[in-house]
Amino acid sequence: MSVKENKALSEAELQELVAASDSGARSVPGRLGLFIAGIALVWSIFQVLLASPWAPYVLPSDAINNSRQIHLAFAVFLSAMAYPLFKRAPTDRVPWYDWLLALGGAFFALYGYFFYAKIVQNGGLADQTDAYAGLIGLALLFIAAYRTLGPVMVILAIIFLGYVFFGSSEVVPDQIRWAGASLRKAMSHMWITSEGVFGIALGVSTKFVFLFVLFGALLDKAGAGNYFIKMAFGALGHLRGGPAKAAVVGSAATGLISGSSIANVVTTGTFTIPLMKRVGFSAEKAGSVEVASSVNGQIMPPVMGAAAFLMVEYVGISYVEVITHAFLPAIISYIALVYIVHLEAVKNNMPTLGNKVVSMGKTIGGMFAFFAGFAALCYLTQFPVRLITDMVPSGSGWVLSVLLAAIYVGLIYLAASVPDLEPDDPNAEQVELPEIPKIYKSGLYFLLPIIVLVYFLMIERKSPGLSAFWATFLLFGILLTQKTLKAFFRGEDNALSKLKDGVIDLIQGMIDGARNMIGIGLATATAGIIVGTVSLTGIGQVMADFVEFLSGGNLILMLIFVAILSLILGMGLPTTANYIVVSSLMVAVVVELGAQSGLVVPLIAVHLFVFYFGIMADVTPPVGLASFAAAAVSGGDAIRTGFTAFFYSLRTVALPFVFIFNTDLLLIDVTWVQGIIVFVVSTIGILVFTAGTMGWFMTRSKIWETVALLVIAFALFRPGVFMNQIQPPYEQFEPAAFAQVLEDARPGSELRTTISGPDFDTLDMKDLTVVLTVPEAEGLDARLDELGLILVPEDGVMRLDEPMFGTDLSDKLSSFDFYADDPVAITKVQGSADQLPKELIFIPALALLGLVAWLQIGRARRQPEGVAA
Repeated sequence: MSVKENKALSEAELQELVAASDSGARSVPGRLGLFIAGIALVWSIFQVLLASPWAPYVLPSDAINNSRQIHLAFAVFLSAMAYPLFKRAPTDRVPWYDWLLALGGAFFALYGYFFYAKIVQNGGLADQTDAYAGLIGLALLFIAAYRTLGPVMVILAIIFLGYVFFGSSEVVPDQIRWAGASLRKAMSHMWITSEGVFGIALGVSTKFVFLFVLFGALLDKAGAGNYFIKMAFGALGHLRGGPAKAAVVGSAATGLISGSSIANVVTTGTFTIPLMKRVGFSAEKAGSVEVASSVNGQIMPPVMGAAAFLMVEYVGISYVEVITHAFLPAIISYIALVYIVHLEAVKNNMPTLGNKVVSMGKTIGGMFAFFAGFAALCYLTQFPVRLITDMVPSGSGWVLSVLLAAIYVGLIYLAASVPDLEPDDPNAEQVELPEIPKIYKSGLYFLLPIIVLVYFLMIERKSPGLSAFWATFLLFGILLTQKTLKAFFRGEDNALSKLKDGVIDLIQGMIDGARNMIGIGLATATAGIIVGTVSLTGIGQVMADFVEFLSGGNLILMLIFVAILSLILGMGLPTTANYIVVSSLMVAVVVELGAQSGLVVPLIAVHLFVFYFGIMADVTPPVGLASFAAAAVSGGDAIRTGFTAFFYSLRTVALPFVFIFNTDLLLIDVTWVQGIIVFVVSTIGILVFTAGTMGWFMTRSKIWETVALLVIAFALFRPGVFMNQIQPPYEQFEPAAFAQVLEDARPGSELRTTISGPDFDTLDMKDLTVVLTVPEAEGLDARLDELGLILVPEDGVMRLDEPMFGTDLSDKLSSFDFYADDPVAITKVQGSADQLPKELIFIPALALLGLVAWLQIGRARRQPEGVAA
């Protein structure tokens, strides 16, 4: 049945769509246009200098201390220059009111910089003048955010700000009513101090995010994006469903350097979607594959749509730990998407592109070898670096720079031996897919900045900002010299004149990077209002009560409602703001209600949980922005594209529920050997889950086979559930015997302890489960001191007194009222029991998988038309 297609947008219209959402739809000619570009260039230069090791020597200390204010001033000013305020506003000139909004917005963003001495003298408290200045600043910020991000973010921020001022009104329900705040108190919190607009989120945008966005823009300007797409099509384009498989891999590579799912859709989709349609994908399915793979780029380390850097601040762990924990779910999610595409191609018996005969196994093996080799190269780089550092301690920096330059020149020499890559026309009558042996040399040098970035992040453990600075600094050199060196090695006469082209490319890349940051800068600033409201009013507790009411205390229902709320809160927001909003409001809900239900998980798992569902808003109708962008490329229906993309994203939806209950998937507290086993088993599990949801494995699945596949996937992801039925994971102890249990327990072991008592705010009785790690200290008193516990045995009940101030338990138990009539007491004690390895469950699960495969292979042989290619 044919589907009626809408008219696909032209290339120019698509670029305008991306510009309107990511960098601004206004393009001003003449001197004014040069002035605006110059401001963007100055912003990039300032941010590069700020991240550099030379910042204290080249920038005034006031500029460094107030860098967040300067960052926001640039973003507000450029938003008025680049984004029209109204649909009918001119796009080729800047109207007078935009000049007022730009200059006014920049001034009030810099208010804390201009009046820093007075604010410090007042102890950070706003006087009446400061309060009015903050109110005007918020209004101008809302206007800038509206024109750049759309109305959703602004409406959300205004609602929360309204709650700050009018939360004490009788109109507000009793359950969420609070004391309210005066104008001075609210503006001190939101505009003058670093609790609101100028808080952690804007600080991360200033320190880290800008450099990574600039790095991505420069890498794309150098030609890396086209190279990655060509390589993906060279590796996968000839397979059945090849364009879709290449779209997935190409989007994964682009997602590494992109912070925008919409830009990713349009950048790769203009080439991949028409080719997918040529081999038999409908317009909606072609768009859905691109949406699913592009949105997945937001969960792919190292950038994760800038959320990775925010997680460092919010979770309190290192950047390396964040990307380590996020890596495996992102990888297996992409593997599953490739498999979805393969099953779609097999089910519909799609043709291949070109006449090249290739082996799927060899192709996948070759890709695995490339990525493994690249990872090994990044790891092994440390050994020659250390050798040179030991041999020439004082001049190692210069020696390494010369060596890196020599490697770069050598790779440029290789690139000069083959023609430069030009973008292909996917609508050409004859599609010539690239051949990797002929093209791989042309862009190997693009890997150098990525290797430098990974080396500084993972090996040297430098800060993300400094790591991105050195990688970006290398890109400066590449952009300036690549065309000149290629022309020189090719013996062309215009080698020196190519240097001018390199300078233009570098300047344009820095301008593009700054324009791409406008939305992110304003998103983090506006989201700071929501964060500030949560810290000022305690609205997070209200959200927890609301979810608890909806779920009735059921753990699974609670997680489902949090997932739905995260999806709703993320609608219409860019990735960075999306994460700030959902993490501010939903993380505490999962942590608190989970602990009450006995679910105790690492904080990073909870942050990733809400983040995954927040970005699903880019996929899901009615707001799914990425789905609308894909439909504009494919000419398909946007709503149907969104629903199909959500179906393709089911594996991304399922994974958060898996790693909440099985943190092995996040590589938390696992050895190298365990990590490899987890990777292999998880990959098999996600492929089996995909086959189950697609209704096709070796051939079309029967209903019982689909059910079996889903059960197998569950067993591979959560073997502990089945093992716990065979052998209980915990040994139960009497609460009154807690002191003896703690004294006898092995140091380093864990005691899951449920504590019951009255809530500090409501006096309602509640339960909280905490995991106590038994200290190394010998003797009961010493262990109690280390934990901060004060036991008060009374009539067979193990009561607790308020924990010692400054201990972990002091924070965890702060929600209890220790001075109410009802006591706070230990009501349940569990210690780890000896249990067979949960991995034994893999044996029957894989045996059942083998049975299903054997039955389907036999059936496929008897029905040749269903044979998988």
